[in-house]
Amino acid sequence: MGPALTQAQIQAFIQDGFVRVDQAFPRELADEGRAILWADTEFSPHNTATWLQPVIRLGNYSQTPFRQAVNSPRLVSAYDQLVGVGRWLPRTSLGTFPIRFPSPDDPGDAGWHIDMSFGTDSPNFMDWRANVTSTGRALLMLFLFSDVGPDDAPTRIRVGSHLTMAQLLAPAGEAGLSLRELAANNFDETAHCPEVTAVGDAGTVYLCHPFLVHGAQAHRGTRPRFMAQPPLLPSQPFQLDRPDGSYSPVEQAIRLGISGAVT
Repeated sequence: MGPALTQAQIQAFIQDGFVRVDQAFPRELADEGRAILWADTEFSPHNTATWLQPVIRLGNYSQTPFRQAVNSPRLVSAYDQLVGVGRWLPRTSLGTFPIRFPSPDDPGDAGWHIDMSFGTDSPNFMDWRANVTSTGRALLMLFLFSDVGPDDAPTRIRVGSHLTMAQLLAPAGEAGLSLRELAANNFDETAHCPEVTAVGDAGTVYLCHPFLVHGAQAHRGTRPRFMAQPPLLPSQPFQLDRPDGSYSPVEQAIRLGISGAVT
């Protein structure tokens, strides 16, 4: 197969902070994975009265459907294109699954944020950190294991917000900033960014820049939403001053943000 992403998609990733990959892994794997997840929820897929919480979180999954999904040939090609050949670590599992159920209740986790990438040994997640070279995280990834429409609690995305975040992180250097520091203004620095939602069929994956500002929302539909949000881990630190100029699209976006060329 050829490259997974076109040059236009790569440029859109640099400018917008994400790219949507349709049919990134087979629907059959999504169906198999969802069956495993349903069994662990202790809820019944056929009895809405058992759906007692607006959101539950299930831990790391390494069964065959999940391993095959995260390592599909199309996604491996896309990782190489966005992060760089040899610059990322293969995954053997998928991360936490926040499973969202139709509910009138506030899920309690719908604030804007970026995913932190180091300092996660602290028991208080507000102390977790991110820095301008994105130590510990190459990509944020959203794996849809169910069909997700506009009412099914799709993740909200602020388009281009990663560029603003690069500007904010740059003065802090390698030490970076904690989530507490970054969230001091509720990420209002990115409020001007257009908003889109991560909708799509099961098997769709959104590959996102690690600095992309995003948020959950309440579920107003009828079908539970199954999604994984694992990081892609780097095999080497990102570099923002490469003598040979061989910057990955992730690095190019950081450099673009730091330069102040933010729309």
